[in-house]
Amino acid sequence: MSLKKIHETAEKIRKLKERKNAIIIAHNYQKPEIQDIADLVADSLEMARKAAESDADIIVVCGVTFMAETAKILNPDRKVLIPDLGKICTMAEMLTPNDIKEAKRKYKDAEVALYVNSTATCKALADVCVTSANAAEIVNKLNSDTVIFAPDKNLAHYVSKRTDRRIINIPKHGVCPVHHMLCKNDVLQVKSLHKNAKVVAHPECKPEVQEIADHIASTEGMVKYCSESEHNEFIICTEEGLLYKLSKRCPDKRFHLASKYLVCSSMKITNLKILRECLEREKYEIKLDKTTIKNAQEAINRMLELA
Repeated sequence: MSLKKIHETAEKIRKLKERKNAIIIAHNYQKPEIQDIADLVADSLEMARKAAESDADIIVVCGVTFMAETAKILNPDRKVLIPDLGKICTMAEMLTPNDIKEAKRKYKDAEVALYVNSTATCKALADVCVTSANAAEIVNKLNSDTVIFAPDKNLAHYVSKRTDRRIINIPKHGVCPVHHMLCKNDVLQVKSLHKNAKVVAHPECKPEVQEIADHIASTEGMVKYCSESEHNEFIICTEEGLLYKLSKRCPDKRFHLASKYLVCSSMKITNLKILRECLEREKYEIKLDKTTIKNAQEAINRMLELA
């Protein structure tokens, strides 16, 4: 798409958004062109909060499906759109409602803390939802000594190091494939080229990466840390989309991606053309049954109250 075409498409999106009283919220991993036109670019927690606070008639979620479902759960009477139905979170699909039901039968007194990177039907079975920004904080506020945590085993490891609760992770294979592929040696190789750089990692990374990180945080937490740090060079251990936001927020600092393979294909589907078509045709709408919304809403609202 030519620069002229980009500007024309972006202007059409702005006019459509104004005419239809729509808001565009985008995740930090989205393409730069989507980040630039969005009303909010944030992590999943802030996206959830913004969706709940918005008075827009239409909420367009530029992220993966579970994020759009979360927006619908918090705004059941509004139209929530996702520009492309192919934007599936692989980790969210690793967990099934049966996994949760079986764990609850086995650990009867345990509460279920469910990572928001999960489907709406799974959220409906949770006692509380958590994000990478607040998982440890919320688990420490729960009433049960044993906590069923799903679906990311690396985030579960991160939480287990910050609580005295017994953490039961389900399913055993639950991971974000993008973060999980990053190894300690990948980070050390980049570190050897940038010896003064601080290593900043997402808690979805493997324990071996977490152990060598100077700081571990959600994507928004990573932005905050890098913005406020006295250091000016960082190795970023998360999806490459965050580097665009970091470079805009901290133009005087240097950022190095821990691996060129840290790319989530689902997050890169949406472009300006797809977003324009989404607003024009009001597709694709997220629809959930009332029972799922009600039960999932309780788990999300409890997270928003505790965080």
